[in-house]
Amino acid sequence: MKSYHWILFAFFIIILPTYAAAELNPIFGTVRDAQTDTLLTHVELRTNDDFTFSNENGAFQLSSDAAEIIVKAPGYRPQKVPVTFPLHLRLQPFTPKALYLSYWAADSHDRREQLQHLIDETGMNALVIDLKSSRGDIAFRSQVPLAKAVGAQRVRTLKDLPEFLAELKRQGVYTIGRIVVFKDAALAKNRRDLAVHTLDGYLWEDREKISWSDPFNPEVWDYNINIAKEAAALGFDEIQFDYIRFPAKSDLMFSRDNTGANRVAAINGFLQRAKQQLAEYPVMTSANIFGYICWKHKDQKIGQKLVDLAESVDYLSPMLYPSGFPHGVPNHTNSVENSYEVVAHSLKKASQLTGLSAVRFRPWLQAFKDYAFDRRSFTATEIHAQINASDASGSHGWMLWNAASRFSLAGLQQAIPLGELNLVDASPKPGDSTILTQTKEPDENYPLL
Repeated sequence: MKSYHWILFAFFIIILPTYAAAELNPIFGTVRDAQTDTLLTHVELRTNDDFTFSNENGAFQLSSDAAEIIVKAPGYRPQKVPVTFPLHLRLQPFTPKALYLSYWAADSHDRREQLQHLIDETGMNALVIDLKSSRGDIAFRSQVPLAKAVGAQRVRTLKDLPEFLAELKRQGVYTIGRIVVFKDAALAKNRRDLAVHTLDGYLWEDREKISWSDPFNPEVWDYNINIAKEAAALGFDEIQFDYIRFPAKSDLMFSRDNTGANRVAAINGFLQRAKQQLAEYPVMTSANIFGYICWKHKDQKIGQKLVDLAESVDYLSPMLYPSGFPHGVPNHTNSVENSYEVVAHSLKKASQLTGLSAVRFRPWLQAFKDYAFDRRSFTATEIHAQINASDASGSHGWMLWNAASRFSLAGLQQAIPLGELNLVDASPKPGDSTILTQTKEPDENYPLL
C-alpha cells in the first residue's frame, strides 16, 4: 500500500474518530428534589447521543453536543431542559389525581369543559385521555400509514387535540394518553394475518364481539408504538398502555406457541420496546393491569406477571375496582363493603411481590355502579374510601374510572376521614378459601346516551 494510502487510513480510522469525540461537550451537574432540596439518585438523563443515571450523590455526567436534555424519574414530572454548564436540575414532585375522558366523551365539548371544571373545583390535577379505543379507532389525526389502511381514522373524536392539549397545559393539568393495544377490531379485521384466530382458523371475537390483534406479532407492536410516539411528540406527559395482555381464553391460535414463558416474554418485550423508543421524548410510560395480578406470582394465562412488568414501565396501574373482586380479598369477602381494604391490601401485596416502592404504582379506582354484589352506586363514601387507601399506601396518585366519563362534583367533594393502612399481612393463609379473581374489565367504549 502506498504511503499516502496509509495516511488516509490512519486519518479516517484513528484520528477522525478521536477528533469527533473531542468535539463532544461534557455535561455535568446534579439533580435535586425541588421541594425538599434532597439530592436524587437514579434519575434518567438523556440526550440524542448519550444517556446516564444520577449517582448516589445526585451527580451525573454526559458527553454530548446536544442543546437539550431529557430528565425523568418516577414520582416527578418529566422535563426537557436546555443545556448549561454546570447543569443543576430541580425536579418537581407530582402526584396525579386523575379523571378519565373516554373516546366518545372527547367528542363533546360540554363533557370536556365539565371535566376541566371538576378538576378546578376539586383540586384534581390530571386527565387520562383515550387516544386509541378497543375497536381500533384513533382519536387524533395520525400519520401512521397502517392506521389509514385499516380504517382507524374514520371516526376522530379529538380533531383539535393540539389545541386541547395546550389548553390543559395552561391549566396545569398532567396529561395521560391511553392507548388500547392488543384489543383492536380495526387492525384484526382488516389485517387478518395480524389477528388472533380460533383453532379452526376463524377470526376470534371476545364477549363484546371485538377481535384482537396477535400480541406475538412485531408488526402489531410497531403499529401501536408508532401511535404512541405521535402522542408523545404532541406533548403528552405520559403514555398509558391498556389491554397489554393475551385474551383470557386458552383454545386460540397465535403466531407462536401459547406458553406461559412466551406470553410473558411477548408482553414485556412490547413494553420494553415501547419504553426504549419513547425515551427520546419527555414522557413517562405506564401499563394497566388486572387487579388480581397484584396477588399472583404467575401470569394467569394472560402474560401479565407482576415482577417482570415492573421493569418494563415507569408506573403500573392495577384496576382495583372492588366490584372486580367477586370473592373479595383475604379476610374481606364482600369487596364493596370493604373498598378501603381491597385497595390498601392489593397495593401492599404488589410492593411485597416486586420489592418496589409504592410510588411505582398508580391504581384505577371505581367510580361506577357495582355489578357483582348489591348493585350499589359508588358515591363519595365508596370513592373516597378507595382514595384514602391509595394515599395511605403512598402510591403515585390514582385515577377514577367511569366508562362514560360521568363524574359529579358531589361525589368528589365530600370529605371522608383518612383511614390508616393496616399493615397486617394480607396474604392468603393455609386453608383460606378466598379465590382472587377479577371477572370483568368494564367496557370503555360505549357511546354517550
